[in-house]
Amino acid sequence: MLYYLFSYLDQQFDIPGAGVFRYLSFRAAGSLALSLLIAAIFGRRIINKLRSLQIGEEIRDLGLEGQMKKRGTPTMGGFIILASMLIPALLFAKLSNVYIILLLVTAVWTGLIGFLDDYIKVFKKNKEGLAGKFKVVGQIGLGLIVGLTLYFNQYVKIRIYQPRTLSTSIAPDVYRDVKSLVTTVPFVKNNEFDYSSLLPGFIPEQYTWILFVLIVTFIITAVSNGANLTDGIDGLAGGTSVIIVLTLGVLAYLSGNKIFSQYLNIMYIPNVGELVIFCAAFVGALVGFLWYNSYPAQVFMGDTGSLMLGGVIAVLSLAIRKELLIPVLCGIFFVESLSVILQVTYFRYTKKKFGEGRRIFLMAPLHHHFQKKGYHEAKIVTRFWIVGIMLAVISLVTLKLR
Repeated sequence: MLYYLFSYLDQQFDIPGAGVFRYLSFRAAGSLALSLLIAAIFGRRIINKLRSLQIGEEIRDLGLEGQMKKRGTPTMGGFIILASMLIPALLFAKLSNVYIILLLVTAVWTGLIGFLDDYIKVFKKNKEGLAGKFKVVGQIGLGLIVGLTLYFNQYVKIRIYQPRTLSTSIAPDVYRDVKSLVTTVPFVKNNEFDYSSLLPGFIPEQYTWILFVLIVTFIITAVSNGANLTDGIDGLAGGTSVIIVLTLGVLAYLSGNKIFSQYLNIMYIPNVGELVIFCAAFVGALVGFLWYNSYPAQVFMGDTGSLMLGGVIAVLSLAIRKELLIPVLCGIFFVESLSVILQVTYFRYTKKKFGEGRRIFLMAPLHHHFQKKGYHEAKIVTRFWIVGIMLAVISLVTLKLR
């Protein structure tokens, strides 16, 4: 909103300083600062309000050290992240940008799904929360919106440059913006992959959108649930997400900048640089939330926050065409999910074969396994953050390591 206001003032009245809102770096800095400010000022008030409404976490006794001390800690703290992120994004970003619209819809959509889950747990006293089938329906609905928009929207394109010859070496760049399902594949020489190549030969190419929507829905569901499983100890999901979103912000800036994308020989995606504003707001909101969520936590994000984290990260990755990098960049989410899948699968297999279920880990998700081994949760979180930073560095290295 402020972008349009100051652009109008600059054009109509030539007000000194109004033109600064044209710069991505200034708006990103403003978005980051405002999100931190909102979290700092209103975070405590939201926590107090949650406490007065007796919206506390119901803790199941799993035999973990210090676990029962957390009983009654306010939950639904995801509202702090949502408010701190959405307000700066609405103020500083170009709201006509299709990618910004998609991210705003994703944040609200997944936040509502998480809110319903938390509401049923807290107010209806149902520990199971929202039924799994309804969560899946919500995630499929979001997958349809995101997938169809990315496939059919006229502003979602990539730029293809015409190679220069000796006779045109000093001529301006010749390029065309095209609709394409090409995405980035890390660690390979020709690091581009077209989803349409997955279609069997007997299926016409015009049905590629069905396959693409299915892939988008799977990615959103997987990352959203991965973030939800990671949110098990103080500061783990929030801190890990800060590292991931910072990395995605860097990738969005490079992919949306003509000069850097050409220098690095990576895919240039017009208009995607605007996502830097959203990423800055997201990082500020998460850091502000961590002020209250770090050990010992004064508030939990609940599913209102954790489902939203994963959903937004998934759509950010899809928008900048780095979704195949998710197993690396979101390696913490991936391993946490994998530990649950392995644990449940092995338990059912051994119970069927031997009549007694056996376990691979002392407890799943993986962070609980380390708690059972006697590690303090603050140490577990710090080491997971370190691993997350290493994975982020590897993800950035893939820009040139092929």
